[in-house]
Amino acid sequence: MKIRIKGNFIRYRLTQTEVKTLGEAGYLAEETRFGPAAEQTFVYAIASKSGIDGLQATFEGHKITLFIPADAAKNWFEEDRVGFKNDVQVAPGVTLGLLLEKDFACLDATQEDQSDNYPNPNAVC
Repeated sequence: MKIRIKGNFIRYRLTQTEVKTLGEAGYLAEETRFGPAAEQTFVYAIASKSGIDGLQATFEGHKITLFIPADAAKNWFEEDRVGFKNDVQVAPGVTLGLLLEKDFACLDATQEDQSDNYPNPNAVC
């Protein structure tokens, strides 16, 4: 699972296995450790949630959690749908953009392991 943050925009990208796990288990998380203490750990997660109709997010402690509607999470692996997008008003005049996508293999030479990424549709002429 990858996360990209720029200003008030958060983008998650998931591999094939992660999309499948999200649909089956309803939860995924990764962490980045900046030191030995728990408060020096940044966690980013995604969870399925009933009763919502679009992406939502929370930030509590040292953890960002992106929520996806439960039915969408369950069915996403079998669908051709690339992702989900939602803009959430988090304060008067402040919007948080949320994007959740399947992770496609890069077309350029990269050192990153992409063996579980989705085939890039732009790779075929």
